Amino acid sequence: MDLPFVVATLTRRGLLTPGRPIRVASQLGALRKWGWSLAGELRQAAARDPDRAAVVDERGAELTYAELLDRAERLARATRAALGVQTGDRVGVLCRNHHGLIETIVAAILLGADAVLVNTGLSAAQLATVAEEQRLRVLVHDAEFAERIVGLPAEVHRLDERGREELVAGALPGELRPPERDGRIIVLTSGTTGAPKGARRPTPHGFGPLVSIIDRIPLHTRDRVMIAAPLFHTWGYAALQVAFALRATVVLHRRFDPAATLAALVEQRCDALFAVPVMVQRLLEVPPPDPRPPLKVVAVSGSALPGGLAPRFMDVYGDVLYNLYGSTEVSWASIAGPADLRAAPTTAGRPPHGTRLAILGAAGEPVPNGRVGRIFVGNEMLFEGYTSGASRERRDGLLDTGDLGRVNADGLLFVDGRADDMIVSGGENVFPSEVEDLLARLPQVREAAVIGVPDPEYGQRLAAFLALHPGETLDPEAVREYVRHYLARFSVPRDVVFVRYLPRNATGKVLTRELRRYYA
Repeated sequence: MDLPFVVATLTRRGLLTPGRPIRVASQLGALRKWGWSLAGELRQAAARDPDRAAVVDERGAELTYAELLDRAERLARATRAALGVQTGDRVGVLCRNHHGLIETIVAAILLGADAVLVNTGLSAAQLATVAEEQRLRVLVHDAEFAERIVGLPAEVHRLDERGREELVAGALPGELRPPERDGRIIVLTSGTTGAPKGARRPTPHGFGPLVSIIDRIPLHTRDRVMIAAPLFHTWGYAALQVAFALRATVVLHRRFDPAATLAALVEQRCDALFAVPVMVQRLLEVPPPDPRPPLKVVAVSGSALPGGLAPRFMDVYGDVLYNLYGSTEVSWASIAGPADLRAAPTTAGRPPHGTRLAILGAAGEPVPNGRVGRIFVGNEMLFEGYTSGASRERRDGLLDTGDLGRVNADGLLFVDGRADDMIVSGGENVFPSEVEDLLARLPQVREAAVIGVPDPEYGQRLAAFLALHPGETLDPEAVREYVRHYLARFSVPRDVVFVRYLPRNATGKVLTRELRRYYA
């Protein structure tokens, strides 16, 4: 990434403002010594702004950057002494959003251990499989998950919240030095259609990844940022990295509740909110507070924005919505700002600076604008492969996202869905996402999902699952006629199923396997 662009962006976002020379020197020294991992970002923030609030959570904990770093270092020393955790080990983290999760991740990195971010929505059987496949040495977990981890392999040491606090309180003094190898972050893929896989995340090597994001999403130094997206998810973790790099104050709640979130945004005077799309949808289902939160940025990622959601949200809370399209494997691919979403509410936007994007055909050839093809992405933060040893197809330095999409004449990217979600009905290719977006615009519909199901005549057909707003009703034939009016006949769902709610995982993605099970 070219130096003038980096300097200009860092200046615009307040990162190059002068400070006390001794603190600036200490800040730069921390980055040189510890690198750009979450531990390095926390150290540089503590060096520059030690007394600034780093984390505030709803249970009353408020820690400065100096206090948060001290607790993480104490935990690192204690887990090494008491549990034998060392470089190369793997530490599972099964926690909701609170300061203890952050301390555990940083402690693992300080020791050169890999932190495995475990989805809180996994079943007991899935947790046991993850513990075995990821070869966990320790699992640090919230107390609420005690029963769910009973079936873990006996060699995995369990450490609950009380045990973690005891280790922090009883840690002996000592100095931590940079480990021989960097600790890695391992994120588990969402697992909407099968068992989750561990994806190794790279450690940034400079300002490039940060600049790519904050150039397009106007976050600033010392902002107050609420992260509602789960921190175990790629998007929530990325938000935490950005916040620490900006020396921001992070506001956390263990569970997402729309009314409580809005109240916290006002009370904590938050400048920004990081969320997944379904959370933004839920915020619109409760009365907006008076006064409104002082938000300048609402950044969403993790799943597609339902049709019409972006303009409806911005009509209430202002033109502050930013949609980042990416994945665990490619990190980010494109970003849509408020103007993009006003013009085209379902767009994924444009690639940020330093990111390459290509739409390729079946044989790897570029396809013209407007044509659907496979989405390939290149940037500084492509994943290092799955922990199983598997990877994804690469072409000319670009990684296959597994998604299909197209770029229009204005250069905006539109994602049509997962390649394995596309169905063939009577010889015609149908993308469920197009039908979902249309159905989501019906005023009676709270949320919609469309999947392909077997059909003896056409091979496959569409089945639509609709959750309606309280007190609303719809006739299945009226739904079909509505779709028939706007889309081709092969896009009309033969089956219309009304449900109370759509099954989702902890990151808000619809669980298509549960819908198929329900349909069957």
